[in-house]
Amino acid sequence: METRCKFWLPKKKRFCANIPLNESLFCGNHTPRSDSQWIPCPIDPSHSVLKENLEGHVRRCPLLKQVQSLTLQPFYQKGINAGKEEDQEELETFRPEGADDLESSNDPESGYLDNILSEMKRNAVYSMTVLDFYKLIEKIEHVHESICKDIQDSYKVPEACGIWIKREVDRKLPFQEKHVMQQVSILGNLEDLGVLKSSLGKERADYDDGTGIPAVVEFGAGRGYLTQMLADCYGIKKVFLVERKSYKLKADRSLRQKESLILQRLRIDIEDLNLNAVESLREDPYLAIGKHLCGPATDLTLRCCLGEHRNQSNAELQSVNPNLRGLAIATCCHHLCQWKHYINKKYLLELGITKEEFHAITWFTSWAVDADHGADLPDVTDCKLHLESIEKKQCGEDYGVEDIVRNMKAVERAVLGFMCKKIIDKGRLMWMKEHGLDAEFVKYVPSSVSPENHLLIGRCASHL
Repeated sequence: METRCKFWLPKKKRFCANIPLNESLFCGNHTPRSDSQWIPCPIDPSHSVLKENLEGHVRRCPLLKQVQSLTLQPFYQKGINAGKEEDQEELETFRPEGADDLESSNDPESGYLDNILSEMKRNAVYSMTVLDFYKLIEKIEHVHESICKDIQDSYKVPEACGIWIKREVDRKLPFQEKHVMQQVSILGNLEDLGVLKSSLGKERADYDDGTGIPAVVEFGAGRGYLTQMLADCYGIKKVFLVERKSYKLKADRSLRQKESLILQRLRIDIEDLNLNAVESLREDPYLAIGKHLCGPATDLTLRCCLGEHRNQSNAELQSVNPNLRGLAIATCCHHLCQWKHYINKKYLLELGITKEEFHAITWFTSWAVDADHGADLPDVTDCKLHLESIEKKQCGEDYGVEDIVRNMKAVERAVLGFMCKKIIDKGRLMWMKEHGLDAEFVKYVPSSVSPENHLLIGRCASHL
């Protein structure tokens, strides 16, 4: 017993059988370590490694070969869709209270935080004076009232998707009604806008000039079941699934069984994808779609499809693939949005929303899921927010923002969260219009189906 690790294993009801390290009571697996000793892996920051083991881990990281292979691909260009650094330098660097303690979670040598964490946003809000918090709420209400009046309900159930609605698809394919209704409505909105052509032959999209059904690029594809429905119901010929993670139970197996369909899965972060360099996509008209693109992934996708980029030598400005016909993105997880990546900083600044206020607004968006998303919520989200708890008469020294937030009702928090979501998405909509899309911003499913029910949709004006 003296030579065993002293870590007690409750399920086995004994101590660990491993030999302890020198001058320690515990083995290597159970030696207590502080969070500061763990650092993100430089190859793939999704996992961490002990600082003392970093050198050896980098040589044998299981993702090393995958990353090395990716960097050799012609469509890989590090940070091509991340956003321009000079946009950040126009304003004072955002360093909220608590940033110094959390900076180690990013690159410690960069001197700049690429990602502002939710905890840091919260601390920045709590450090505001009550009066400043009150003024920010007033600004959000005013901006929301001025720019978010024309958001329409657009719940579509196209006839072409009948086989999925009636559950006449392969029984091996997963079927969850809430996801099916979302996918159906996304495709229905594309068809209603004239971007998709019904496979039933009753309608023809205006862009169909003999080149046939366009290819589809699904961003943040996950398992790819939005594209599965698109292929089943609209006869797509080429499919490109963009996803940085690996998934089991993917739709790929079913899609590859379709003889007329060509499938290519691009395992890459949207931030690093140069769509111009995807050889098999250069000659084909295509649609860009994405269901629940979390936080900045929406901005990265818009920049990937519609922005202008410099080539690998950083010498020549190139426009994106001119064959884009239409785009549909269901947004979500706005609390993850970052100022660096946001697509329309200029628009927010013109509305009087500063960089610091943007981070506060993104933190507020997480409140949109606080309330019960039943039949009453749509009525609640249309009303004006009244927070009795932050009336000016309560702006005393002993009453802080944290106390105000804790005393807010769930419905009040949800209303404020939805307002902030709409403001963020409205900026994206305006950017799409500025870049040649006939674009709309709609609610594509009831909030009872999904509280993340906002859809950005558009078609290229040049193909009207």
